[in-house]
Amino acid sequence: MSNFIDQLFVVLQERKANPTAGSYTASLLADEDEIVKKIGEEAIEVILAAKGQGGQRIVEETADLVYHLLVLLVSRNLSWDDIQAELASRHQ
Repeated sequence: MSNFIDQLFVVLQERKANPTAGSYTASLLADEDEIVKKIGEEAIEVILAAKGQGGQRIVEETADLVYHLLVLLVSRNLSWDDIQAELASRHQ
């Protein structure tokens, strides 16, 4: 896992363990339907960026998508390491 992904994952886990009023992440973690809705929206935005916008917009939208995917993983007690292990198993 990259250093920043590690750091972000720790923050997300902290938000899950100790929700803060007004925290966007805490509000997502309280409502899995909202998490999956945001993942769908962000995935569409990545596609739209890829079809008609520049590289920077693709980076921005992909960052949003990855963030929301990480929130889903935290909500389900999964980790980015689980994703890396799955990708590695497919590579063999």
